[in-house]
Amino acid sequence: MHIKTLLPFALFFIASHAYAISADEAKGIAIGETDARIEVLQKAMLTADEKTAAFLQALSDDAVKTSGDKVFIVSDDKAIDPVTGTSLPLPADAEDIINNNRMRGELDSALAALKLFSKDDKVRQAAVRQMQSDADETKLPLIEKALVTEQNPAIKEQLGMVRAAALLNSSDKTRRLEAAKLLAGSGQANTKTMLLARLEQETESDVKAALGAALRQVESALAWGDRLGAIFSGISLGSILLLVALGLAITYGLMGVINMAHGELMMIGAYATYVVQGLFQTYLPGAFDWYLLAAVPVAFLASALMGAALERSVIRFLYGRPLETLLATWGISLMLMQLVRTVFGAQNVGVENPSWMSGGVQVLGNLSLPFNRLVIIGFAIFVLAAVAWLIGRTRLGLFVRGVTQNRPIASCMGVNTARIDTYAFALGSGIAGLAGCALSQVGNVGPDLGQGYIVDAFMVVVLGGVGQLAGTVYAALGLGILNKFLEGLAGAVLAKIAVLVFIIIFIQKRPQGIFAMKGRSAEA
Repeated sequence: MHIKTLLPFALFFIASHAYAISADEAKGIAIGETDARIEVLQKAMLTADEKTAAFLQALSDDAVKTSGDKVFIVSDDKAIDPVTGTSLPLPADAEDIINNNRMRGELDSALAALKLFSKDDKVRQAAVRQMQSDADETKLPLIEKALVTEQNPAIKEQLGMVRAAALLNSSDKTRRLEAAKLLAGSGQANTKTMLLARLEQETESDVKAALGAALRQVESALAWGDRLGAIFSGISLGSILLLVALGLAITYGLMGVINMAHGELMMIGAYATYVVQGLFQTYLPGAFDWYLLAAVPVAFLASALMGAALERSVIRFLYGRPLETLLATWGISLMLMQLVRTVFGAQNVGVENPSWMSGGVQVLGNLSLPFNRLVIIGFAIFVLAAVAWLIGRTRLGLFVRGVTQNRPIASCMGVNTARIDTYAFALGSGIAGLAGCALSQVGNVGPDLGQGYIVDAFMVVVLGGVGQLAGTVYAALGLGILNKFLEGLAGAVLAKIAVLVFIIIFIQKRPQGIFAMKGRSAEA
């Protein structure tokens, strides 16, 4: 907060409260050797109030000058006495106060400590986070005072850890032992760093043993956080792979079309989301947080219409000829990428998260679950349920399954197979558009967006079993979790190679995938 913002509060407290900073303290904090200034600052902090905060903020902002043995705050070419609040003309011989880096660090730390008494929870939480890295024994009185008055349980717990960190560097052996016991229950990564640093300096054997025991407990808690984080990251990746592969499970699994343009249909859904975002920013800025709800059906329709056009113009002539289908759709993918480059440019475009998808849930000290990932997981479950219902419970789904299992008999029963092919391909393409909409919330949107997922999507469909939605779910989640665990052990590149080798071995042993196709098509 700038000094001009703090001054009105300071002057109010000058008029209505006992002075918490004296002229000697103001002079001692502003003038002299750094060690002496810091000593006076630490003593003044024991009785500090908003007026003290205003003076320290002014000192930090280089808005304090000295004239002779007088110290005053400068505001609008006027000198304000930090003790009485009296406004005076600015002396001609006023000189700037020089603060070195060490003094600035002490001022910042003191201001953070004073924010512990703010009425705003967010301000107090930010102050606690700032103090975690530089807590020392001199701030214990303020920390303990804040602990007594703090009503928010989460902030109070964090304050307890800050107090323990301050005790850790105490000259008193008993206090260091107390700090070791308190810090043992922390699951914070910076706690591990503090304990390691203190272990290197500690000379007392019993304190060293207590610190070692606390370090082992912290490492155990962090290990659990890492494991749970890997599982969540795997589920998050798996949900994205599931969204990408669901559409492919229909166009490739049910229809037998090797659609190499599937990634570009995802890209169209992502760019449709970008366009809707731009429209909301221009015409409905007040409703921007809801643009994503409008973008979902738009992304689906944009990709579904493009898929229907492709099926009617190209794909319908290539059924039963997989190699020609592969080459044709690969060429279409290149054309779609060039079209997007022409319309939107070759550079990536940014799609913003709505405010309700920003931030996350802090589960453990080193485990935070981002809201955007949680929403995508929920969205993937919703899309999966909708597709399962559509395929298994609707007339369109019955026709799709009938055509898939035995096209000639379905045609003899009066099913318009050409129309069903178009509907099914449009459905698979629309689901790809939904995947693109979801991907726009976790990364940049560009012409090459689909290229990074098409191979993984085919692997998911083949591994799960061609035409099997349940297999697609198992394969997507399994590959996502396996990939994240292997990344932690061997790195991203080796993890990809290991997953590919696993799939090759699995397909050799079980060519039909996790779930085999049932019905007449499996016997053909």
